[in-house]
Amino acid sequence: MNDALPIEDLSKTYLEHSMVINNFVIKIGSQIKDSLCRVFGDGVQYEWRENDDKIIIPDVSIICNLRDRKNISFTGIPRFVMEVLSNSTEDYDRHEKMDIYCKVGVSEYWIVDWRKKSVEIYLFDFREDGTGYPYLYKTVTAQNKDELQLVMFPNLKITFDELFDLGEY
Repeated sequence: MNDALPIEDLSKTYLEHSMVINNFVIKIGSQIKDSLCRVFGDGVQYEWRENDDKIIIPDVSIICNLRDRKNISFTGIPRFVMEVLSNSTEDYDRHEKMDIYCKVGVSEYWIVDWRKKSVEIYLFDFREDGTGYPYLYKTVTAQNKDELQLVMFPNLKITFDELFDLGEY
């Protein structure tokens, strides 16, 4: 039995996935341009000692230490990371990537599900022994959409409707 999705389904998924990323980058990018921080969409890679120098590529990141680089990878820690779920990456985004972001010291992690139109906002804290752990700060859906807010960048604004503006096609 073939469980593969038809090509049309994959391209539609990819399109909506990309639209959410682009909506965030365009909206936040226009507000952050006069600061020392920058917002990047997918394609920007990070390389951290804490992750055995393996390359990791978030869907969206906000980094404020642009000088921390090694070749084409950032070695600095982004303060904000967002992953947009897809069927093939959901498990990786919820587990391995979350663990990596926690270990390296990312402050805020959004998991965005365009299928359910939900945003899970995770923050990371530390136990007494110094080990980090993620905790779900808030889940934002259409029911509480006015509560969507970047915790680490309270002056940056994107509304729920702007994030999930997928157009009609």
